[in-house]
Amino acid sequence: MKYDSSDILTFLRLFYLADDQTMPRQIERIEKSKPHEKNVLIRFTFNKKKYAMLIDSAAEDDVPYIMEQVVEQGIPHEYQLLENPNGDGFLTYAMPWRGKEGYLLVDTKATGTRLDVAMVERFGEKSRSTYQKLIKRGEVRVNGAVQTSPKQLVHPADEITLEEIAPERTTLPYDVIFEDENVLVVNKPAGMLTHAKGAIAEEFTAADIIKPKTSYKAETNRPGIVHRLDRDTSGVLLMVKNDETASMVQRQFTNRSVKKEYMAIVSGRPAQNEALIDVPIERNPSAPSTFRPGVKGKEAQTAYTVLSGNDAHTLLQLRPKTGRTHQLRVHTQHIGVPILGDRVYGTEAADRMYLHASRLELTLPGGVRKVFEAPLPPSFQEQLA
Repeated sequence: MKYDSSDILTFLRLFYLADDQTMPRQIERIEKSKPHEKNVLIRFTFNKKKYAMLIDSAAEDDVPYIMEQVVEQGIPHEYQLLENPNGDGFLTYAMPWRGKEGYLLVDTKATGTRLDVAMVERFGEKSRSTYQKLIKRGEVRVNGAVQTSPKQLVHPADEITLEEIAPERTTLPYDVIFEDENVLVVNKPAGMLTHAKGAIAEEFTAADIIKPKTSYKAETNRPGIVHRLDRDTSGVLLMVKNDETASMVQRQFTNRSVKKEYMAIVSGRPAQNEALIDVPIERNPSAPSTFRPGVKGKEAQTAYTVLSGNDAHTLLQLRPKTGRTHQLRVHTQHIGVPILGDRVYGTEAADRMYLHASRLELTLPGGVRKVFEAPLPPSFQEQLA
């Protein structure tokens, strides 16, 4: 069976040693052999470290047998057999791989291992980038001493301990609009994230409000979250308390039976007082975290109505027919009236981004159709005065 750099990279991802950003070209010096008729051994270099990958149908976690298979006559190695990070609390080295078992070993001779990589190898669970953050925050000790550099070299005999420090997080004020046994609806303030961006929560998020009350994705960084508002967008945010409600709400978002309404203050005034913006949106290849209009993009439709305004700004009611990321921000920019305070798509700075989710209508368990509303923040009226 053929094993190339892409296959090896896929295997490394199972052990959390590589992620989606890792490229196959980082796998070098691939050498294949057959120590036994029932297995294949692939040696390679990844991030300047030597690895051995044994694909075997008979090893069954037999460590002496595995070590015997990776012996290379005349060449000294100090291989460390890596645990399967998904062992569910049981010590196992085997990783299911194409109907057989795969084993991964790293050569620890002479050079040692970067601390962040060693933590992935020993503990698994978190990504390498997450461990890097923990190290830099001073939460990792090697042989009892705090280490703050992910590049610090460690060896198999070194003791690594993790002492996570709960960060002090300021809670932004929010209002509860509605709550029952299935959902919690809040008026999210501008500046509050819907959920943490990674495994480490650096700040208080809307997900922290629902976390003690939900069983839906409770062990992830987005408990209870079925839709999201951008950090700088305020307004109605619905969160769920169980899997059944999550499925029901997500189906409504998918089939577009959820009705959403936003209020936005934009710079300038659109050419028409009322119109439908029907412009597909695609990811911007030069800035992958942003979006732009594009004929090859996904369908996106936004209806708008001018409500009021002055010489500089206009208050728009926005009714998205689809739910693309950054849709309202991209569409208003496209028609020449970007949202006031939008730091990515806008042209005019302000104390916040003037986009507010004012109304959300959907069906809750039991078949009850509900409408949730969040009043327009006072600052909106101040901008239009």
